[in-house]
Amino acid sequence: MESAWALRAQGLVKSFGRKVVDGLNLSIRPGELYALLGANGAGKTTTLRMIAGLTPPDKGGIEVFGWDVITTPLAAKAIMAWLPDEPLLYDKLSPLEYLEFIAGLWQVAPALARSRADELLDLLGLWPHRAERCEGFSRGMKQKTVLAGALIHDPKFLLLDEPFTGLDAASARLVKTLLTKHVQNGAAIIFTTHILEVAERLASRIGILCGGKLVAEGGLDELRGHTGFDSGTLEDVFLQLTAG
Repeated sequence: MESAWALRAQGLVKSFGRKVVDGLNLSIRPGELYALLGANGAGKTTTLRMIAGLTPPDKGGIEVFGWDVITTPLAAKAIMAWLPDEPLLYDKLSPLEYLEFIAGLWQVAPALARSRADELLDLLGLWPHRAERCEGFSRGMKQKTVLAGALIHDPKFLLLDEPFTGLDAASARLVKTLLTKHVQNGAAIIFTTHILEVAERLASRIGILCGGKLVAEGGLDELRGHTGFDSGTLEDVFLQLTAG
């Protein structure tokens, strides 16, 4: 389905005893790498889970590349990939076996799946470890393996919750390069991170959540405009916009 928007979320509300997400409107275009920032409890993960179709909203609508996540969930999920903040792997599998398994779930043709797996493992620096069991991997290596799994079916929309946690500088650079390449091919990505320097350098646009509401959105200069100052780091802007 053709759509000018990779994501359109309108009026999202979700409560767990209290409102975690409160009337959120969020739009992302194809080719955008969007960083969703906020303090702990701001509603970031709940927002991603609603977009991914894992948590139903109490109110509001969500479309991903024109597919309604609520009324046409299978079609919407077929073009998405969700990466939670804790990497989930079958520890007894090797990266190649894991990617073969995930590709099978997505019904990717075996030859294409192997070609993509080889490319992803190479791009993420995992090729030398392709036949090792994942149980012996570091947190960072597991994180890169599940990212490869998320990309194996070439999703048009990717949701990443704290994808840089546990990565060293070299691994983080590999992941940034891979994500940038993915959006250059027309996909869209929304990610959360507490590493503000990553958001500042990587994201096309940044949204800041506070109390379940989007309090500011845009590039760094636009975010500065919300504070009334012409200068300041993203950290300065973030702390001012989320204070109180």
